[in-house]
Amino acid sequence: MAIFAATKENFETEVLQSEQTVLVDFWAAWCAPCRMMGLTLEEYAAQHPEQPIAKVNVDEQPELAREYDVMSIPTLLVFRNGELVRQTVGYCSLEELDDLLQ
Repeated sequence: MAIFAATKENFETEVLQSEQTVLVDFWAAWCAPCRMMGLTLEEYAAQHPEQPIAKVNVDEQPELAREYDVMSIPTLLVFRNGELVRQTVGYCSLEELDDLLQ
């Protein structure tokens, strides 16, 4: 699975109802650390094509950001069986992403 855009319209279906663990990146285009995280996520996705990665643009999806109390970006959330199981704020390396998704 590739990186995909998550919106309030598809979040429940693509993230909460997914049978797989889903990594969700809350980001914005103007955020330099978010752009760095985006490049790392692209590299991670290339190495782990089976891992679903959702990207939520906080400027376009403020309701989702509010719902999950996103106060700083990038914020990464990990959902398993529809439940939020882990989260971190700030840039993560490839190794940290592996640890986050364990």
